[in-house]
Formats: sequence, C-alpha cells, structure tokens
Amino acid sequence: MSTQDLKNFNTIRIAGVVRESIVDGPGLRFTVFCQGCPHGCPGCHNPETHDFKGGYDCDISKIIAAVDANPLLDGVTFSGGEPFCQPEAFLELAKELKKRSLNLMAYSGYTYEELSNMKNPAVDELLKLLDYLVDGRFVQSQRDLTLLFRGSKNQRVIDMPKTIEKGQVILAEKYM
Repeated sequence: MSTQDLKNFNTIRIAGVVRESIVDGPGLRFTVFCQGCPHGCPGCHNPETHDFKGGYDCDISKIIAAVDANPLLDGVTFSGGEPFCQPEAFLELAKELKKRSLNLMAYSGYTYEELSNMKNPAVDELLKLLDYLVDGRFVQSQRDLTLLFRGSKNQRVIDMPKTIEKGQVILAEKYM
C-alpha cells in the first residue's frame, strides 16, 4: 500500500504545513499536509497535493521542532494528500507527538474499514495512536459547509480510542 519508497522513514513527503489552524480539528493545531493522493476526488480542497512527485521531503525532526516551538498547540493533524500512503513515516511522527501528549487527528480518503483491511502493520499502529480519524472520500454532491472538520456528509469523524476498544466504528458524538 505504501507509495513511500524510502528505506529510512525519517522523512515525510509533504506539500507544506500550517503552524496554527483552528479548522483542521479541535483546538489549536499544527497541520501537516502530505504530498500524494491516489483518490483524485472531484472538488477536492487540496488538489495540489495529489501528485506524488510534487512537494518536498521534510525531516521528521524539523516538524517536531516546529511543533515544540509552540506550547499553545492542542494537537497535530495529518492531512493531505493521503497520509496513509506514507504510513511508516507518519507512524514515526505520531510516536514522537504522542510523547508530548498531543491530540492526533488524520484525514483519509480511505474508510476506516478499507484501512483496517489493508493488513499493513504501520497503518494498524498509526490508527491506534490517533484520537480522531476523518474517513472517506470527498463527494462533491454531498458537500456541506456546516459540518465540523469534514467536507461532505459521507465522511465520518471517528473516535479512535473508543473504536479500537469496542472493535467497531464509534463516531465522535460532539462532531456529528
């Protein structure tokens, strides 16, 4: 599944970052926009992130240093592009961020069920570290600007700790 062709997962291919965001999850967040997405959803909010050859490689330590520079952050969001196309690198980043007790959220065009069925150890471990997963492809005909943290009605905000505990998808009630 991983399109990351690096042997060393100390870098992530990114389109860029937003150092302070209030729209990419709860609270004040640092958002990492990964580069590369296989979905190509019509009407995508970030079409410039689709090309796997675009963007640039960024050392994970630089992202950690930027996060550490802002003590006001509540969490970090992995957006895209498709973060689960680089699960090993995002897993390494997530492990470091969890050491700092930060809330983690990821956006994916894949559904939770699709991610779980990949049987990829890095994907599975990354899912376990997330607090929230916004899953599903953006569907233009279901676009709804009133939804919190998602663009179309088919997308779900999943409470990952409860989902892992219960063994079934549990939605984050406060973001429904």
